Amino acid sequence: MKKTLLLLALFIATNLHAQEKMTSTNGIISFEASVPFFENVEAKNETVNSYLNTKKGQVSFVVYINMFHFQRSLMEEHFNANYLESKKYPKATFKGVIEKFEIKNIDFHTNVYYISGKITIHGKSKNIRVPAKIKKLGKGLELQSNFTINTDDFNIAIPYIVRNKISKEVTVALYSVLQ
Repeated sequence: MKKTLLLLALFIATNLHAQEKMTSTNGIISFEASVPFFENVEAKNETVNSYLNTKKGQVSFVVYINMFHFQRSLMEEHFNANYLESKKYPKATFKGVIEKFEIKNIDFHTNVYYISGKITIHGKSKNIRVPAKIKKLGKGLELQSNFTINTDDFNIAIPYIVRNKISKEVTVALYSVLQ
């Protein structure tokens, strides 16, 4: 009897602990740095690692730079070799907190929250605060965010010859379903 109660208590504790942490390995992040009248500069990465501690509202994302894919392979090559130097700086990260987040308040309707934290790209970090849409989705949570970053903040040099063809203001879109 004691063993059965102990096993039941362990099972319940494990389930409660598991609900505190939600993860995803197939989030999507895309960006655009296009300038009017020139070729589109946009890429997508569909292997974003996401983590959410539902008790504390802590969230983190890890993005491997070389997993961004462009329509043109030459753009992808320049992006990895010259701009983001993916061999030297293989990943970008974000660690932060969802402000005023309480899991019990999340339902099937979209709610807007703000996420504050530190983003690190190209070896440089910056504190940011961005809006995010969060809603319950089946067994998980859907998180979406759109924000803008500046290449100068992360020492990403754009060569003079293409400076007028690539925007320093980069629009970023993030989508993740955490379970």
